[in-house]
Amino acid sequence: MKNLNILIVEGNIKEDSEFFIKAAGASAADNLKNLILKLEPTTNTDIINPGNDDETTNALKNMSKYNGIVFTGGAMRINDMTNVIKKHIKFATDCFEHKNKILAICWGLQVCSTAAGGKVNPGKNGAHIGIASDVIIKDDGLKHFIYKDKKSIFTSPAFNFDEVSEIPKDAILLSSDKVNNVMGIIFNRGNSEIIGLQYHPDYEYYQMLNLIEGRKERLFKNKHFSDEEDYQKHITYIKSENESLNFNDRTCEVRNWLNYLKN
Repeated sequence: MKNLNILIVEGNIKEDSEFFIKAAGASAADNLKNLILKLEPTTNTDIINPGNDDETTNALKNMSKYNGIVFTGGAMRINDMTNVIKKHIKFATDCFEHKNKILAICWGLQVCSTAAGGKVNPGKNGAHIGIASDVIIKDDGLKHFIYKDKKSIFTSPAFNFDEVSEIPKDAILLSSDKVNNVMGIIFNRGNSEIIGLQYHPDYEYYQMLNLIEGRKERLFKNKHFSDEEDYQKHITYIKSENESLNFNDRTCEVRNWLNYLKN
């Protein structure tokens, strides 16, 4: 097969991207691009932002050239339903009408689930602040290629305050943890097949720690930590998990998806 062509859909508005660049070293889209190129160096990537109408119009006109689409993470929240968020959902809906293979990560999962008729709400059991612990792969997940070579119970970088509270019709749940029931999911909509992950195989723990530090004041204001000791305990836990996580384990899902596109 020729080199892969991947469309990467940025999940942040400009202001949030600036924060991501400062804290994590790259925008959400560029961070994902960097990982893809590590795994498949000859891949061709295009990046668009659904908030820019010209970019989405051009991408839809040229949709047939892409082997796959990735919707990245981001800092927006579905229930705010701003005009920009509506554009993200509309672009996902438009993508479904083409024959696409879509990987939707974190915010991307929430956007694609909403576009497919699912619902997203604040997490009933709290939030993932930099890490998702003991994610359990379900029986259907163990059979799916996205989890090939993945431990049946794993811990991963993650950062989300909302969750898919109602899955799209005919969707199949692949993985869960104690915070979010929907951690991995697959569904078809229109002519597309969508794989969604509520965690981040595309980020490293040091990036999550920087994002946490940058959001520290807000995290305390919203009572995600009771005091400084509670905060520091969480930071220490993430650092300890970083010591046991290797590149292949963390990025397994993205690698499996890229291999799927090549077949």
